[in-house]
Amino acid sequence: MSGPPPAVAAVRVAVRRALRALPPGPVLVACSGGADSLALAAATAFEARAADRRAGLVTVDHGLHPGSAAVAARVVTLGHDLGLDPVTAVRVAVGRTGGPEAAARTARYAALEAAAAEAGAVAVLLAHTLDDQAETVLLGLARGSGTRSLAGMPPTRGLFHRPLLGLARATVRRACADEDLPVWEDPANADDRFARVRVRRDVLPLLESALGPGIAAALARTARAARDDADALDALAAGADPFTGGSAAVADLRPAPAALRRRWLRAAALAVGCPASALGAGHVDALEALVLDWRGQGPVHLPGGAEGTRRCGRLVLTPPLD
Repeated sequence: MSGPPPAVAAVRVAVRRALRALPPGPVLVACSGGADSLALAAATAFEARAADRRAGLVTVDHGLHPGSAAVAARVVTLGHDLGLDPVTAVRVAVGRTGGPEAAARTARYAALEAAAAEAGAVAVLLAHTLDDQAETVLLGLARGSGTRSLAGMPPTRGLFHRPLLGLARATVRRACADEDLPVWEDPANADDRFARVRVRRDVLPLLESALGPGIAAALARTARAARDDADALDALAAGADPFTGGSAAVADLRPAPAALRRRWLRAAALAVGCPASALGAGHVDALEALVLDWRGQGPVHLPGGAEGTRRCGRLVLTPPLD
């Protein structure tokens, strides 16, 4: 008897490995109705049945286009047809902090965490692919925010697991087509106001044309190496952080390796309320200048209303005023 088509088999194997690494308990698939997440949902339904594990689906309706509620309802029907349980649609309100992409992402992840808690799920599976990882690395490179920004998306972070991160988008979408799943194309994926769309449509194909095939895989390998380095440096920085109560002695900060000092400065800024999505390398540069290039300059204004100042040989970060 012949097995499934190669692309379907590849997606199922990736999901099988992810499920085997999880503790017992239900899992949820985050599904937008796009090809990648539908392929993930179908593979999870198949592998969960084989493993006698309960698997459900949650779709998040961001309310950002007129037909969003109908799309969510269609995804719910597909989830039931695949045999997933529970299947839910969650409507969220998208704010403005950090721009439209970041605000939608914040609302989506909060909704997924709440759905997982309600279902008692041990994991939420996300459908990011190797190509998504490559795009994330290029966007991080453009921001110039250091090793962590090049580290891309981790395969696992807390509840969230990305079993398809090692598979090309073409493979995942071939699996979706092979299973004849009805795909919804998010109009935002063709909106060139978004940097990720421009990277996907223009930058990666140009790199492939100029440098040869395999660029996405190479960028994904870069992300893995950068993540290993960043994790090691973050652990060192956390173990020797000189900040207490929002301040640190300049004498402790100045001689430290730049990789540690800049991590301390970023962590201190986050601790006083700077939004992570708005805190950039330029802000850390300005704080570092108070340590290394002190000329009596005034306070550094940080995102969210926090400030950094140098007083009596100490760098002091203060939270926003109420």
